[in-house]
Amino acid sequence: MTDFSPKLSRISAICHGFGNKSALLPDSLQPYRVSQANKKQVHGTKIVEVTEPGQECGEADGLYTTQVGILLTVLTADCLPVIFSHRQGKGIAVVHAGWRGLLDGIILKMVERIARDDDPANWVAAIGPAARSCCYEVNEELVEQFVNRLPSAKNIISPRFRHLNLTAIAEHQLRGAGIHLVDRVGGCTICTTVPNEADASQHHFKYTSFRRTSQQQAIDPTHPGIKGRNQYSGVIILPS
Repeated sequence: MTDFSPKLSRISAICHGFGNKSALLPDSLQPYRVSQANKKQVHGTKIVEVTEPGQECGEADGLYTTQVGILLTVLTADCLPVIFSHRQGKGIAVVHAGWRGLLDGIILKMVERIARDDDPANWVAAIGPAARSCCYEVNEELVEQFVNRLPSAKNIISPRFRHLNLTAIAEHQLRGAGIHLVDRVGGCTICTTVPNEADASQHHFKYTSFRRTSQQQAIDPTHPGIKGRNQYSGVIILPS
């Protein structure tokens, strides 16, 4: 059930995966967990370069490394997990991008960091499971903020009234910044379901979703929260 990017999967020097409710950290990344860089995500735009396994990065929503054997991850529910890799696996990066991060330019800042070492055209990016435009309803003021900040993306920002297309916005930013190999991976974290392993006639939600949980709690205040149950997405340059 783990989601993988076809483009990233062709890079033999790295291992990656996008988590879900049944595999919060993808099985493919479990062997490297001890090397994971640690950070506190704050919906900001800070990028930290990771130089050693288990590095404490403080507050950060983007991590970058050219070092072998360091697992970079982001923790998401409805926000975008974005994974980056050089085409030969010479460098990797991850970004956590919600609507605030997209407005404030977290993706563009990551591409700027990549560009200090290499041509972004040599890199691949994969945008993982997140709230999609089918379900991600917001207020009109937020849609207008995106339209005003990204006028060139006006036609893709809100394909439905008051619904944001975060994935399309992220892809637009990536391509505009020079990364042209972009995958969209996985489904909508709010509505995607999969067959129940015990009973194929029943379905359960595939991903953790704060938005879905909030909607359910509005109907039933006793509905449990999901603290600590977000999904990890990550990437590592494989040890030789």
